[in-house]
Amino acid sequence: MLKKVSYFFLTILISGFLLWEFKVNIIIWALPTVVNFINPVQDNIPTKWPEGPLERLDQNDSRPNIILILADDMGYNDISLHNGGAADGTLETPHIDSLAKNGVWFNKGYAANATCAPSRASIITGRYATRFGFEFTPVPDLGQLVVRWLAEEDDDNLRARIDNEIARNLPSFMDQGMPSDQITIAEILKTQGYYTAHIGKWHLGHSSGMSPLDQGFDDSLSLAGAYYLPEDHPDVVNAKFETSIDKMVWSGGQYAARFNDSNYFTPDKYVTDYYTDEAIKVIEKNKNRPFFLYLSHWAIHNPLQAIRSDVEQMSHMSGHNLKVYSGMIRALDRSVGEIIRTLKELNIYGRTLIFFTSDNGGANYIELEDINKPFRGWKISFFEGGIRVPFILSWPDQIDPGLKFDKPVHHFDIFSTIASAANVQIPMDRKIDGVDLMPYIKGEKIANPHQTLFWRSGNHQAVLHENWKYLISKKEGTKWLFDTDQDPLERNNLININPEKTSQIENLLAMFNSEQANPLYPSSTELPVLIDKYDGQVIEDTDEFIFWSN
Repeated sequence: MLKKVSYFFLTILISGFLLWEFKVNIIIWALPTVVNFINPVQDNIPTKWPEGPLERLDQNDSRPNIILILADDMGYNDISLHNGGAADGTLETPHIDSLAKNGVWFNKGYAANATCAPSRASIITGRYATRFGFEFTPVPDLGQLVVRWLAEEDDDNLRARIDNEIARNLPSFMDQGMPSDQITIAEILKTQGYYTAHIGKWHLGHSSGMSPLDQGFDDSLSLAGAYYLPEDHPDVVNAKFETSIDKMVWSGGQYAARFNDSNYFTPDKYVTDYYTDEAIKVIEKNKNRPFFLYLSHWAIHNPLQAIRSDVEQMSHMSGHNLKVYSGMIRALDRSVGEIIRTLKELNIYGRTLIFFTSDNGGANYIELEDINKPFRGWKISFFEGGIRVPFILSWPDQIDPGLKFDKPVHHFDIFSTIASAANVQIPMDRKIDGVDLMPYIKGEKIANPHQTLFWRSGNHQAVLHENWKYLISKKEGTKWLFDTDQDPLERNNLININPEKTSQIENLLAMFNSEQANPLYPSSTELPVLIDKYDGQVIEDTDEFIFWSN
């Protein structure tokens, strides 16, 4: 009997050890089942977008239709307009390029942040997101747990710094978002008779008045899961990585969408194409009244999943990851082409203002080195690779084709430009940081739209003042100063030989910080990000890095 009891406790002890030792693999294996139990996904539900008038009611209404197309994690070099494009220039994006050829290409277009959510908040409000405390990117609750556990396994020299107590006490993912008192571009357009529709990713909160329907959109088809297609679908090709962020996304993924307040349901095809088809429905049904369509693609964020037929077009490329990634870009470019084709067929292309941009630069955890070429840095760093993004405006009736604008512009300028184009008033009690870009495009104003721009994410902050770029990783005391006129690729750090300029910019940053709100919720994590290498490459003592707060 004693021997049986001893074996029982020994079994429990060994089982407990194995569970703890392999806890990450176990939870990653079990998470999809848990997520599907919590949020069951039913069969596809056809959307019911409202029908606009059968004919244009006011022929003298010259207000443009407005389409904002936002890519996710698209690197500067992912479109062939820049530098030849990805895969050594063999991947072309003719439809995205055509927007620039028929409009204006902002060569120095900057994201509001180096991660998704604060950038999106800035785009939709026209303000620095730090003005209202939306400084960090909400991460799904189970994803936070996976990241914390994976961090314990990281290399000691570049281990993530995680405050477990703060992490455990953060509001739930659904409750982290942009405060409902912020006024969005959708809200002010809606008050002036625009039909407003949102399709795709939101990431600005879902409860307490923070959902798209609460923030000015008449209808919303929302991203409700991370998968583009089920992982085992016969038409999908997947690419996976050993990085903590990639494991987090795969482990909690679903193939799901949600229309307004419906239950979760499965899209009826590859998500990028599904969103495109739904966007075309919105355009066709509302062609006779002014509409605002916010098409917020999930592409090309991980998990890397492409349609097999798109990957087969990349047979000339080397490397599985690159082929899948390029297939995803091809689908995104196809989406833009379908939107343009529809507008032309409906004879409303000329009076439709289209913005195309990305929420931040390309990510280091997909293990592709040239996506932000020629710039240093990645998503979640404020080096150019993290915040220099594709930024295009097309408006055929108002913009001469083929313009190239070389002065810095910022995500929050989208808000002001749209508001002015639609002839709607911005509430006077709001501090709006963006400017209307049209007078600068037309040469009516010749100064820079912005003399100084700021970026802040806790420990990591940056300033672009005139031609000077300053960056800091605060707790490490690591600083950089670049003369972007002479050194646009940020190779020559002048911090030690230009103390006066450094002091001037640090004073500007201190003044900016004094005007910002405290974060709505504290940072629980500081992640190391190598500036010049992607995840998985060998780390050397001379490699530079920042610690990014979230």
